[in-house]
Amino acid sequence: MKAELIFTGSELLLGHILNSHAQFLGLRLSGMGIEVTLHTTVGDEQESLECVLRQAMTRADLIIITGGLGPTTDDITVETLAGVLGLSLVLHEESLAKIKERYKERGLEMTKSILKQVYVPEDAMILPNSTGTAPGALIERGSQVIVALPGPPNELIPMFEKQVAPFLSGKIAGGAITSYKVFKLTGITESAVQDLIYDLGGQGNPGIAYVAKPGEIQVRLTARATSPVLAEKMLAKLSLEIKSRLSNYIFSSDDEILEETIGKLLLARGLSIGVAESCTGGMVAARITDIPGSSGYFMGGVVSYSNDVKNKVLGVPAGVLERYGAVSREVASAMAEGVRKLTGADLGLATTGIAGPGGGTPDKPRGLVYISMADASSACSREYRFPGIRAAVRLGVTNAALNMLKLYLMDKRDQR
Repeated sequence: MKAELIFTGSELLLGHILNSHAQFLGLRLSGMGIEVTLHTTVGDEQESLECVLRQAMTRADLIIITGGLGPTTDDITVETLAGVLGLSLVLHEESLAKIKERYKERGLEMTKSILKQVYVPEDAMILPNSTGTAPGALIERGSQVIVALPGPPNELIPMFEKQVAPFLSGKIAGGAITSYKVFKLTGITESAVQDLIYDLGGQGNPGIAYVAKPGEIQVRLTARATSPVLAEKMLAKLSLEIKSRLSNYIFSSDDEILEETIGKLLLARGLSIGVAESCTGGMVAARITDIPGSSGYFMGGVVSYSNDVKNKVLGVPAGVLERYGAVSREVASAMAEGVRKLTGADLGLATTGIAGPGGGTPDKPRGLVYISMADASSACSREYRFPGIRAAVRLGVTNAALNMLKLYLMDKRDQR
């Protein structure tokens, strides 16, 4: 089964609202073995929507339209769909009764415009809306299926999961299953990643795709097979090879939340952490404390942007700063040890570098960063060269610093 997704709404077209539906529906459909071949975003203009819909009907087995089911004049999906299919709009009594009941419960007078939502294409399977007022619709024309879903995510997701997904599962029983594996990398460019794993393939099955984000490169693996077990087996073999070549840059995989993993490891080992940051300006501490319960292991942090703060607060010797400069392995180590002692934490984590756009020199270019970890017995530092603009460098450093902490905790997981 091949699917096309049509997203309606001028707010999406103009970028005023992020299109989260594309990600949700893409993942859910491909996981069911349905191949999504095209996304189209169209504004609130009937002629454009009609044109897009007619084209999709010549190519796709499944067409899903989101948005445009509401009560206002710019909600045109139902009328356009009915017109293209040559169907009349009929009153759906159950939806009307539900809306009346909802307004009554809220003590509100039902508006005239709300009635627009209860007129649906004849012969459509009506999809009740458990969280809103506008019902969805599913229409079968031979082997083709067309689905109209509401725009708000809190209405679309339950409607898809409870009604559309079961319907589609019955249609595609025995079809191919698609499985995914995502590796998230930092401290390396997209082209460098490509060079390291070029010979492993790309568009085949299993396949490899790349996504570049600020401070992060994603390597996305996909495998299609007749069963989840077989698809996972195909992914496992490729994943091992990917990890062996990119292990120095991988900071997480799939839906892992790095700071959540760190929190669990710190609690399991009964360890605490303090953070000293220069180029990241508090981003590492913010990520760690995003997790509820982080007060159980996060002791505190220092944003030591200036050399004076590095020296007077963290205790970095003035001679070390003068000899090696603020962006150096030696200063990073002294910062990590300093914040560990200052906060009374078991571990210290520090970042110092040049995020840009200015401040770089031939010897110390933009993107040069040092990250250090210290415990009671020693400190270790690592040099990085992060690509991209300032925001990308800072995000990349934050990911790498948290990953250094995670790797330390995993290596020490059997020690108390």
